[in-house]
Amino acid sequence: MTTQTAEFANAVARRPATESGGTALISYVLPVYNEQDGIRHFHEELVKALAGRPEFRYEIVYVNDGSADDSLTILRDLAKNDRRVRVVDFARNFGHQIAITAGLDEAKGDAVIIMDTDLQDPPKISLELVDAWRAGAEIVHARRRTRRDTIFKRTTAHAFYRILRSWAEVDIPLDTGDFRLLDRRAADELRRFRERSRFVRGMVASMGFRQTEVQFDRDERFAGETKYPLRKMARLAIDGVTSFSTVPLRLISRLGFLVLAFSLLGILYALGMKIFRPDITVSGWTMLMVVTLFLGGTQMLAIGVLGSYIGRIYSEAQDRPLYIVREVLGHDGD
Repeated sequence: MTTQTAEFANAVARRPATESGGTALISYVLPVYNEQDGIRHFHEELVKALAGRPEFRYEIVYVNDGSADDSLTILRDLAKNDRRVRVVDFARNFGHQIAITAGLDEAKGDAVIIMDTDLQDPPKISLELVDAWRAGAEIVHARRRTRRDTIFKRTTAHAFYRILRSWAEVDIPLDTGDFRLLDRRAADELRRFRERSRFVRGMVASMGFRQTEVQFDRDERFAGETKYPLRKMARLAIDGVTSFSTVPLRLISRLGFLVLAFSLLGILYALGMKIFRPDITVSGWTMLMVVTLFLGGTQMLAIGVLGSYIGRIYSEAQDRPLYIVREVLGHDGD
């Protein structure tokens, strides 16, 4: 047996369920925000998928991210009728990435699966992640082979993942969202990441461990509208770039040298016109305005990039709680 194979076997043997000889517990972390039209159907599909794999125990952790509709009422009913369900109810909306964090804090399973409840991520695929985990992977990404979204969203997502991968200082898998499985050890390590501007998929990629992928075809939303409109997608993209890359700061330096080169050319041009064509020097007003506006725009861009990083420092320095929980509903007496 090779050293790599021996390490692989030993890692599988060290898993809690194997050590105790008991049944492995699989936890599902499920952020919910205004999903009243589809949450019951999602739960039915999830329960149906889990029924096909009775060799595991399951824990279903819904995180109500300050929903303004009847999502919480439905989740209360699910928790009342299914002992596997736990509901973490936020005091207000804290955002999708924070909801994932709260679910990880609550989950107790030997493996933790993160997925959305809009049925774009099919519940049956989550069991393929479990199979990959049982085969020895510590982190299993669900990679989108195809996706039924608008052309605009497919195009921007495709470009974003590739730009981020080329800029980031860690290897972030392409075409993967937050749908993934984490081994207990990996989940515990991820819980130690407490920054406020969170980009979970980047954090997971940065941890290392044995990572693999399971490809799937992403479906359309079952009901409702996307909870990631363009504004939120842009904010997530900024968090992803500024969390795992200093390229924007380096680009400022390169842009500064480029502007300096153009400025020197402008100075030489102005001096040449002053010496050789003094009769038409007044015509340089156009160039003066162009250079002034170009420099002003460049400075504002640089200040904006610096402001993004400074804002992150300010937010972290406040050291406020990542989230506030109103209550946790379940059957274990907590």
